[in-house]
Amino acid sequence: MTTCNHHHHDQSKGRTIGRRDFLLAGAAGAVAAAGLAPGAANASDNPAYAAPAEPVLPPSTMELEKGRAALLVVDPQIDFLSPDGVAWGVVGESVREHNVVENLRRLFQAAKVAGMPVVVSPHYYYPHDHRWMFEGALEKVMHGIGMFDRTGPLDVTGLEGSGADFMDAYEEYIFDGKTVIASPHKLYGPEQNDAALQLRKLRVDQVILAGMSANLCVESHMREFIEQGFEVAVVQDATAGAKVPEGDGYLAALINFRMIANAVWGTDEAVDRIQAVGA
Repeated sequence: MTTCNHHHHDQSKGRTIGRRDFLLAGAAGAVAAAGLAPGAANASDNPAYAAPAEPVLPPSTMELEKGRAALLVVDPQIDFLSPDGVAWGVVGESVREHNVVENLRRLFQAAKVAGMPVVVSPHYYYPHDHRWMFEGALEKVMHGIGMFDRTGPLDVTGLEGSGADFMDAYEEYIFDGKTVIASPHKLYGPEQNDAALQLRKLRVDQVILAGMSANLCVESHMREFIEQGFEVAVVQDATAGAKVPEGDGYLAALINFRMIANAVWGTDEAVDRIQAVGA
């Protein structure tokens, strides 16, 4: 079995382009119906995402401690974060608004320089997953467009450069021989994978959480880690969400991040805090 240390995005475009075009066509209508223009202003300029002028929730007291904290990145994969990905039509605007691709790279880099453990929680679907007898709305979409598809759990044929592959920008951090790549989660939370086990085995109980997508996998990871007794800080501009007529996934998640997480940081603050407890 080989590892995927070098990626070439053009290898699998033939596999994804039909589904991507299908999704983009539908997403264009959804974006128009929602009144969401592509290339909107930066998220910091969007009043819907601004911190309340007079908050009533108590401020965070979370402080990272050396040896207790890890960076956990959910789904840093092409299907979410690249224009080549099948979900770009509905998440691309939000990804650009928050500068997510670069902010995730900065978090990876800071954690590596600080000697902080890094865990990646990926999303993969195999042929047997497409035989499920019932699905939620977003499951139907993901399975219908072949999102995160792989040929099998022990087969990496066609993985390099496919939508299930990791973004090239993160390759040096993920494949450095130190990053933990957890088994795949299948819906949204980490209940079906070993991310929590890996963190526990590293004696980690503080999680800096980032990745895709905000109101689905990231929020679900946050909730499960909170329930398991971890202290969780969500990096609010290192995630993004789908924008469809049914709603803005990022805004939905942001409200819950503020109400549930132990801390909500921007990338600048997260990087500063990681550096402060560095090796």
